[in-house]
Amino acid sequence: MDISKQTTTGLDQLKDVYYQFVSEIDSNDPTLKLALFFIMFNPTFWNIAARLEYNTHIITKIAGGAKRGCYLLAATIFGLGIVRDYYFHKSLETQVTSDLLDYSLVKYLGAALFGSGQVLVLTSMYQLGITGTYLGDYFGILMDHIVTAFPFNVCANPMYQGSTLTFLGTSLYYGKPAGVFATLVVNLMYTLALKFEEPFTAKIYAKRDEAKATKST
Repeated sequence: MDISKQTTTGLDQLKDVYYQFVSEIDSNDPTLKLALFFIMFNPTFWNIAARLEYNTHIITKIAGGAKRGCYLLAATIFGLGIVRDYYFHKSLETQVTSDLLDYSLVKYLGAALFGSGQVLVLTSMYQLGITGTYLGDYFGILMDHIVTAFPFNVCANPMYQGSTLTFLGTSLYYGKPAGVFATLVVNLMYTLALKFEEPFTAKIYAKRDEAKATKST
């Protein structure tokens, strides 16, 4: 048996699957373009808005208080998320269903991933509350302790990871290559967002702890 020939054949088959998968994505679909726009815009917006609030307190001034400001930002982020999800689902309606994904097993996997993702999102919101979920630390609303209960004992960023699983699960359930591609963009944007958010949040809490230590001495 020629192992090198088998390997080459296997790679060619994977290449064929890849090209078929990509060819089934209608990149000219306006609803897909809008979905991708909001997938990229939303985390960019909330990071810019949160940094602006931290440095200038502009949202606090507009809302008339830090907590009200955080709720205002939360409502805006939530609203943008609804718009994003609307266009994502509309794009799935118009995109091709791939023969590569049109299997019962893939549907079951999609449903399981969707359910798991929703559990992570909802339980993380329950643990953090509105201000903890929606960047309250940038408003000076800090948590007393690091949350270590489920789902934070399972993954570091359950909100983002749960959202990504939800997108992937939905895409697989409906057998849409365009949805899988959109999920990759979701994951990329959340990964980039964390590179900005995690060190800055750590800096905020370090500053708080330093202030506490100074007061106690």
